[in-house]
Amino acid sequence: MKIATYNVNGISARLPVLLRWLAETKPDIACLQELKAPQEKFPEQEIRNAGYEAIWHGQKSWNGVAILSRAGKPEEVRRTLPGDDEDTHSRYIEATVDGVVVGCLYLPNGNPAPGPKFDYKLRWFERLTHHAASLLHSGKPVILTGDYNVMPTELDVYKPENWVDDALFRPEVRSAFHTLVAQGWTDAIRKLHPDEKIYTFWDYFRNAYGRNAGLRIDHFLLSPAVAGRLHAAGVDKDVRGWEKSSDHAPVWIELK
Repeated sequence: MKIATYNVNGISARLPVLLRWLAETKPDIACLQELKAPQEKFPEQEIRNAGYEAIWHGQKSWNGVAILSRAGKPEEVRRTLPGDDEDTHSRYIEATVDGVVVGCLYLPNGNPAPGPKFDYKLRWFERLTHHAASLLHSGKPVILTGDYNVMPTELDVYKPENWVDDALFRPEVRSAFHTLVAQGWTDAIRKLHPDEKIYTFWDYFRNAYGRNAGLRIDHFLLSPAVAGRLHAAGVDKDVRGWEKSSDHAPVWIELK
């Protein structure tokens, strides 16, 4: 089973890139973030023509998450992260696909920090950590994947000294990520590539992609019931170089 995550940075504008990537790599499950489209504007027919069934949670101009599957329609479990009934951001969707629970998430950016947006990010992280604990307690095979908007270590960011005050790299955020992982999750990329500089995002400015001045902010966290099946993991870096592509590249894992 091949599972991928991809922050598409606007599904309408990037649809040709998304469809090309799906056709070339054929992941069994694909989690998408930053749809930037209302619920009714999701390209369901185009996705179905590509061989995928989908569930999604859209939002006009911002956010938005989706789960695509080639193994039948994902069985939706929830489309909001528990813990705040007043949070209207479309940032989380969860489904069962082929016996695996898949949580697709788009964690808040949090800039500028400090400030209200940073406080919201930390609260969202707390909610995610609480929900993740309940998922672990279930004993089911669970995958939490998406754009976490955090570089966990200095290895995950080009020139870390330039990011010390950024909401993606502040100590509070990195600590929150490590607290989450410490529950018993496996960071798939780091499990198989512990010492490599691997990035998943390159800014559109200053020739960041050409210089490989990137960040690793898109992650796969695997529960124990899944981690033992981890066979391979990587980043489709070349997709970032395609015309009119997202500033993220797809990240994927393969399970035995």
